[in-house]
Amino acid sequence: MGLIKAAAEAIGGTFKDQWKDFIECENMPNDVLMVKKTTETGVISNKSAIIVSPGQCAIILDNGKVVDATAEEGVYTFDESSSPSFFAGQFGAVFKEMWERFTYGGGVAKRQEVYFLNLKEIIDNKFGTPNPIPFQDWSHPIQNQMTGTATPMRVQIKCFGTYTFKICDPALFLQEIAGTAETYRKEQLTEQLRSEVLATFQNVTNELGTSEYKVPVLEMPSQTDEIKEMMDKKVFDEPMRRRGIAIVGFAVESVTLDEESEKKIDQYEVGINQFMQQGTIVSSYGRAMEKAAENANGAATGFMGIGMMNSMGGGNDVMGSVFSQNTENSKVKEPIEPEKKEEPTPEPVAPKAENDVWTCDCGQENKSKFCIRCGKPRKEKAAFCPNCGKKIPEGSAFCGECGTKIE
Repeated sequence: MGLIKAAAEAIGGTFKDQWKDFIECENMPNDVLMVKKTTETGVISNKSAIIVSPGQCAIILDNGKVVDATAEEGVYTFDESSSPSFFAGQFGAVFKEMWERFTYGGGVAKRQEVYFLNLKEIIDNKFGTPNPIPFQDWSHPIQNQMTGTATPMRVQIKCFGTYTFKICDPALFLQEIAGTAETYRKEQLTEQLRSEVLATFQNVTNELGTSEYKVPVLEMPSQTDEIKEMMDKKVFDEPMRRRGIAIVGFAVESVTLDEESEKKIDQYEVGINQFMQQGTIVSSYGRAMEKAAENANGAATGFMGIGMMNSMGGGNDVMGSVFSQNTENSKVKEPIEPEKKEEPTPEPVAPKAENDVWTCDCGQENKSKFCIRCGKPRKEKAAFCPNCGKKIPEGSAFCGECGTKIE
């Protein structure tokens, strides 16, 4: 028994009444992958019509064994006297092999069904990485000073996007997944696909991070064509193909770095940019000076520590200028020592003799500067240098101005 292609116009008008049974699957939306159709009796009568719509595949089973199949749209006549025709389009070889080996192990004495499979591209399937995955970012290479080579920075990323798939082997899909269900929907396959899609995406990210592609981590969403080409070349979806499904499209919508990776990239960019490096140093020193100034007990120690860092930095001009500027503006001021002025050379004074007695106007003899009777001060005899005219204290042996010896 098999299928014989009939004229398309035969299904219209009154010609539709000539078919004993009329089997078709009118609508297969995006979320429906397989639908089983049969007659009320479970037996497809000879000369019945089977309609295959665009994007569909029809597989006829007789007691659990495939008797014919086609993936070519059109109207077919079910003829028990004919051999399998296999008008299968691109699935010719697949259906022939399926017809030879495919069986469910029998069933009732006589039961025939037509399984319609959705061969269209199934769209709008979302994926996301629940945990960060590793990625080698060549946009931030790390130089090895010993070997002179560069290695990519290892970061952790989270990705979200969409993918599309389609049934690439109806026989495998029917045998491995759908079975003899009345209807098989996409939602029944979602959980099964989740881990396999993430594993496929992990292989994709590993390949994008190799030296062959060197894709920057944040430019991954723009690599749609490269991802598709790579998946076709490497067949990363091989585990899914063993179930009759193949990934058709893969689009990354967003890529985010975890917190630690963001810090690594920020530090990297500061390290290679002189202006950003100076700005970071200024900001860090400013915060350090503010904290040191707020703590009166530890201010001196804080300033000393910053000074040591400045000296260890190899005389960095930025660090030195920031340190000096912040030190002047800080709340804790170092005491300013007054300028030292040169003291004049003291004039030599001859010691007074212990028996130097003078008589006050009141007649009292005294040895002190004031009279012990009336309190009047001692009157000194004025003397002047014969050379420069400088007044010379009594008892001086030399002039304090020019050094002339006083007789």
